[in-house]
Amino acid sequence: MNNENSSGMRRIQRALISVSDKSGLIEFARELRKFDVEIISTGGTATTLRNAGIEVRDVSQITGFPEMMDGRVKTLHPRVHGALLALRDKPDHVKAMVDHGIKPIDMVVVNLYPFEQTIARAGVTFDEAVEQIDIGGPSMIRSAAKNHKDVTVVVSPETYGALLEELDANNGSVSLTTRQQLATAAYATTSEYDLAIAEYLGNEFGQSQVSVLETDEDAFPAFVDLSLEKIADLRYGENPHQKAALYRTESGGGLADAKLLGGKEMSFNNYVDTDAAIQLVYEFEEPACAIIKHTNPAGTATGETILEAYRKALQTDPLSAFGGIVAFNRTVDLAASKAVTEIFTEAVIAPGYEADAIEHLRTKKNLRIVELGETLEPSGLQYSTITGGMLVQTADDVELLMDSLKVVTSRQPNESELRALRFAWKVCKHTKSNAIVYARDGQTVGVGAGQMSRVDSVKIGAMRAQLKLEGSVLASDAFFPFRDGVDEAAKYGITAIIQPGGSVRDSEVIEAANEHNLAMVFTEVRHFRH
Repeated sequence: MNNENSSGMRRIQRALISVSDKSGLIEFARELRKFDVEIISTGGTATTLRNAGIEVRDVSQITGFPEMMDGRVKTLHPRVHGALLALRDKPDHVKAMVDHGIKPIDMVVVNLYPFEQTIARAGVTFDEAVEQIDIGGPSMIRSAAKNHKDVTVVVSPETYGALLEELDANNGSVSLTTRQQLATAAYATTSEYDLAIAEYLGNEFGQSQVSVLETDEDAFPAFVDLSLEKIADLRYGENPHQKAALYRTESGGGLADAKLLGGKEMSFNNYVDTDAAIQLVYEFEEPACAIIKHTNPAGTATGETILEAYRKALQTDPLSAFGGIVAFNRTVDLAASKAVTEIFTEAVIAPGYEADAIEHLRTKKNLRIVELGETLEPSGLQYSTITGGMLVQTADDVELLMDSLKVVTSRQPNESELRALRFAWKVCKHTKSNAIVYARDGQTVGVGAGQMSRVDSVKIGAMRAQLKLEGSVLASDAFFPFRDGVDEAAKYGITAIIQPGGSVRDSEVIEAANEHNLAMVFTEVRHFRH
């Protein structure tokens, strides 16, 4: 029964075809018959082939059982799955086939009931959706893919052309390499199919999801099935010696589906920095701009217009802004586009662009012009890889409520300071820890990011400041472990501090703030960003 030669080629003698998507089916089946392939089929597929004059055997002739229960049971039988799973080079498998009258099937051509298309229809009922959950199809696909050493599995009409070319070039045989590739695609298909069903049923039954879309804050699923679709290969990863590609989740949206309207292709680092930029700029309801360098804000500001916001953001640290990513939360007009091109910028991203703004931005040959197209709402689960596994957490989407702030110093912050503290806190949330942000209302003044010591972040933020520090406020993403950070910040003339609190030395830190006549508020929420 072994029709495989030493090169790994497998001749196709029998094929089972059962498809929902019948595009290209007749042409494919006709070509198979040219190689004397016996075709077994089911239901509507068999009817379609017979009507086209193609000889077909019903699967019921193979199993000895009619299709029953409205087609729910037709291929779930040992004479189907035994024909797929039997190892042709294993004597006891071959003997079992002979003893039970099982003839091997060398190819399975199956695509699944259109479950996702069904549930996407307006007004579809639950019962209608359930009837489009394929059982026999995934079972045959998995059996054939498991035994890819002997069986060719085809799950998409898009594969027909290349497969027929290979059959023609090899006198009706398929190579092991092709069978391996098709098996991999088959398991990806059944995985995505099952995930779509799980998400639908979870929504219907009000249960927690097993995807990246939603989760119960207090309970994570025992298993998480991530379905990712490759969009493009990137030139390289973080460094030229690393390979990289862009994938999208099943839900998509956000940066993965953004449009490149001009300039060079996005690089791995461009995607990382641009994602950091849009997450920050969409914290603000008013017109805002964020300039990002290596995932940290070189400057952030709000304004009456995005041009004003950009000018203010650039003032924070013009040197670091050179070669950065510029993000807006409003449509870019011509005035803003002209300002952006005054210095070298890697990419600009916004929800939209006026026609003359795009025309002007395209005069900068290598400037990447990215249109986001939709607003972002932090939700679902976030994933980080570690060696041998992944870390999973919910989104950092806690909103700062001003009436929940706890004033811990003798001096109360005034209204202007409160507005500045709220602004600084939003920026600090998107700055690598240990993070210190100096700001005024609607404008960053200095940023200290990613230091091992919090007091060093205080010093670096002041050192980087190009604007006057006196009269600004300070945000710290986590508590001050010692009073030295407050003492250091007071040297630069700040007037107020916002921080989570929670240190064993909070009393010493508060005492330092009182000594310097600073207002200090606790959020009781930490915003580490690693």
